[in-house]
Amino acid sequence: MTMRKQTWLVSWIGKADHNASEGKTGADAGPVATALLGEKRYDKVYLLTNYEFSRGQQFCAWLEGTCGYQESAVDLFSIDLRSPIDYAAIYTGVSENLKAARLPRDDIELTFHLSPGTPAMAAVWIMLAKTRFPASLIQTSREGGLESVDFAFDLAGDFLPEYLRRSDERIERLVKGPTEIRPHFSKILHRSEAVRKQIELAQRIAAHDVPVLILGETGTGKELFAEAIHASSERAAKPFIAVNCGAIASELASSELFGHKKGAFTGAIVDRKGHFQEASGGTLFLDEVGDLPLETQVRLLRVLQAKEVTPLGSSDPIKVDVRVIAATHRDLAADVATGRFREDLFHRLAVAILRLPPLREREGDVDMLLDVFLEQINADARGKPEAQEKKISVGAKKLLLSYTWPGNIRELYHTLLRASLWSVNAEILPDDINSALLQIRRQGDDVLGRPLTQDFDLQKILDDVSRHYVARALKQTGDRKAAAANLLGISNHQTLGNWIKRLGLAADESNE
Repeated sequence: MTMRKQTWLVSWIGKADHNASEGKTGADAGPVATALLGEKRYDKVYLLTNYEFSRGQQFCAWLEGTCGYQESAVDLFSIDLRSPIDYAAIYTGVSENLKAARLPRDDIELTFHLSPGTPAMAAVWIMLAKTRFPASLIQTSREGGLESVDFAFDLAGDFLPEYLRRSDERIERLVKGPTEIRPHFSKILHRSEAVRKQIELAQRIAAHDVPVLILGETGTGKELFAEAIHASSERAAKPFIAVNCGAIASELASSELFGHKKGAFTGAIVDRKGHFQEASGGTLFLDEVGDLPLETQVRLLRVLQAKEVTPLGSSDPIKVDVRVIAATHRDLAADVATGRFREDLFHRLAVAILRLPPLREREGDVDMLLDVFLEQINADARGKPEAQEKKISVGAKKLLLSYTWPGNIRELYHTLLRASLWSVNAEILPDDINSALLQIRRQGDDVLGRPLTQDFDLQKILDDVSRHYVARALKQTGDRKAAAANLLGISNHQTLGNWIKRLGLAADESNE
């Protein structure tokens, strides 16, 4: 005589189920109750929850009364998930739970309910039902009621051979990751291939919970990239805190980042959470991280290593779960070489690196950005007194396209805004642009854009550039010629000494 198999319904408790049990959905019984009110009766109702366990217990009590099941027939288990769309965590949590229940077993017939929970949870049920835990599948909906989900496939037999037959080119495309730009990155306006490559890299980085270092000149969009990475990550629902490290007074940097206790220093009249605690669970964007004082760099390194902060004036560490995205316009590698930035911290931050190109290297982007920015400026001005719809003349556009934009996108936008405000005509003319450009001249600036006139002297320009960088290297290394030569990529300090004499610079002869 064949022994009858026990029938188990296995399901997550979803939001709709809780709403039904708490009287928030009218006559709708919710997916789990709809399944249990059908013709089939189950010996065991095996429920998983990632909500508060007490809420799940209340649901079970309601379910037993609504569907006529004994308390002993309904089991509830809590699965700890950081995110309800984390496929790996769902797969691991459910697999371990079912294995702990000694499943699969020959004397138990499993049914997985696909409807409650997230699409990621449903996908994992299908995967498990067709592999490790053979099971029937059901779903419920308001339109179709209770339905069996019946489709046959063999994961190994149907899909593995196809995967093994894939061409090297197709596998390479899979390894490279996504090529379509996700919605969160759509704010990064571009046409150039240089920016597109950085966006594609940022999209792959977003999926991995690792520190990121974004390098680029001022005004290249470092914070925009950081926001997009956060919004595309598993931390998207948690805080994104942006901190400009260059704007924090050096004596307050540790307090701002890590917090302090009342009385920790003069002026600390109340306890204060630092930015790390404020960003817990989410992302902390440290802009201009290269400007942090060395003392704060040491504390930051400890936080990244130990994943805990100790507020000033306290001896009790506090656990924090924060993804750090750092950015700087500085040459951090050079700062490491001179001891201005800690090498161990640099390597902690630079797990994933983005290098944002300056606007002058973004082919086709200036033209596109001009159109977008002018449309935005016109839209902001509509309805205001004396507002005019502005257009750019051909000459003005040529001038804008030929400029090197040391301030990058930020400078481009504000230059166009000033020209629009100052121009008396509806058409922005070259004179308007010349008036709007902030002529900030630094030694070495615009070296590639100087006009080729009769008095052009290439050797003088090269000497000016050399003099600028040699002087910087000497100042940065305290007139130590060997260290300065290393910074400049010059073979030895004697060669640098010859450069110094030829360029008319002074250096301490004893510091070799």
